[in-house]
Amino acid sequence: MRFELAQSSNYFPSESIVNEMIYFVYDIKTNTIQEKGGDKMDADMMMKYNVDMVFCIDATGSMNHVIDTVKNNALNFYRDVVDSMEMKQKSINTMRVRVVIFRDYVADKEKAMLTTRFFTLPDEEREFEAAVSSVVAHGGGDAPEDGLEALAYAIRSDWNPEGLKRRNIIVLWTDAPTHEIGYGSREPNYPKGMPANFSELTEWWGDEQMESPFIKNAAKRLILFAPDQPYWTDIVNSWNNVIHYPSVAGAGLQEMTYREIIDAIYNSI
Repeated sequence: MRFELAQSSNYFPSESIVNEMIYFVYDIKTNTIQEKGGDKMDADMMMKYNVDMVFCIDATGSMNHVIDTVKNNALNFYRDVVDSMEMKQKSINTMRVRVVIFRDYVADKEKAMLTTRFFTLPDEEREFEAAVSSVVAHGGGDAPEDGLEALAYAIRSDWNPEGLKRRNIIVLWTDAPTHEIGYGSREPNYPKGMPANFSELTEWWGDEQMESPFIKNAAKRLILFAPDQPYWTDIVNSWNNVIHYPSVAGAGLQEMTYREIIDAIYNSI
């Protein structure tokens, strides 16, 4: 699978369950009622989720660490999330992952924004691995990149509408500030239909009072690995269902581990 050129409160809502749920089941073979549960719920009693994720990855020169982390764990990713979910008495019904690679429209021209379709895991984990393995960190021009356009692409993903329990999770990694949206709009490769400004992008995300036309409020989550810089801090302070892991500007997220990525994802489901 190759990449395609891209075309046109701060805390998650709490959702608790009783870990030591006890329930009773009639056993037709023995004609008895059996007590079940206790330490761990049976698999058929776990909450089952349809999970879509979009990985927005800054692929400029300093980001080798994050890119290599995703590459090296692509084939383990599904199993690692499933195992972590089971610890919370939850399970995955379906999981799909899509990747958005972003750089700088002015500096990187046609390679500024690259996207994939959704990969269904674990069936298409080899295709997912091939896609992320093709990413090479380079370019970027000046320090700010076009991360807000990457978020716009992610928000307008073709989310799975099926199931009572859904999660639409966007994970964005960058060690750079972001240009204002539309900074590269004079470039011939800049996509049509982008938000005119940050306020419109905020409307695309929506909130409790104003449902987004693109992503459901109850399902959406944004996990932001980004420095404390303008626009990123605006998102953290004003968008709902966002959790922020501050990164060190220009350091390539060297401090981040794969385990932290998995923990951030399963805690958002």
